[in-house]
Amino acid sequence: MIINRLLLRIFIKSEIYLYQSLKKNLSKVDYKVIAICVVVPFVLTCNFYFGDFRFLVSILRDFNLLVLAQRIEDVMTIYHNAQLYQLLYWATVISFFYFVVPSILVICFFREKLTAYGLGLNGAFKDYKLYVLMLIIMIPLVFYFSDTDGFQAKYPFYEVAKGESLYPNFLVWQLFYFLQFFALEFFFRGFILHGTKQRFGFYAIFVMTIPYCMIHFGKPMVETIAAIIAGIILGVLSLKSRSIWLGVMIHCSVAFVMDLSVLYRKGVLHDQWNMLIGTSGFIE
Repeated sequence: MIINRLLLRIFIKSEIYLYQSLKKNLSKVDYKVIAICVVVPFVLTCNFYFGDFRFLVSILRDFNLLVLAQRIEDVMTIYHNAQLYQLLYWATVISFFYFVVPSILVICFFREKLTAYGLGLNGAFKDYKLYVLMLIIMIPLVFYFSDTDGFQAKYPFYEVAKGESLYPNFLVWQLFYFLQFFALEFFFRGFILHGTKQRFGFYAIFVMTIPYCMIHFGKPMVETIAAIIAGIILGVLSLKSRSIWLGVMIHCSVAFVMDLSVLYRKGVLHDQWNMLIGTSGFIE
């Protein structure tokens, strides 16, 4: 009953906003929505191709920049910490296209503030109890699925070698991992959702959820299906609070718990503990 009332309140508020917007601009072409609907597939395409360093290398070679192409390929394949460099490159590309590109569009072309797209802090954490509730529900599920082959084959993205400390490489990767989650939330629950709500109203949540689900293709099927549910819930939270920050916190928290759970299942955390107490002098 409480959830139904909450959704009804958000729905009515969104539809009133939609009605007022349409009433004011009914005879005008909404170039803003058109721009967003063009930028979204452009960004997703760039992330798909440029997210793989080999595509960048191939382009450099096409332009006869052979020395630069070879250096990048060496860094990403044969240099020490090549795995980390590949992941940092991927996270940087994702963050650039998910955050920088739409931000330029919002500021330079729409002439609007980023706070109108979910970056405002006013009232951002008002619904923190929902964040806690989602974590209470998600953490046991994450821990359960972390024992499956599909999730263990996928996570964590940074594979900790036997005998390798989690510091610094794994922790550095986690920082970049969180950064791309912030960019992802801004793109889907900020740029797309708040940029189209004046035309789609409450249904902008479901429009946004379609591409959000699709970026999970290639991951375990359970996670991809869960992305549909998560996309809707996070969309509702963002539409209600006009902020993406709770979504960022939820995304980062669940991802971190998944990585730690898989490391625990694989025995890596046990090895880390033995290394820690060994170097601390508690055991001979």
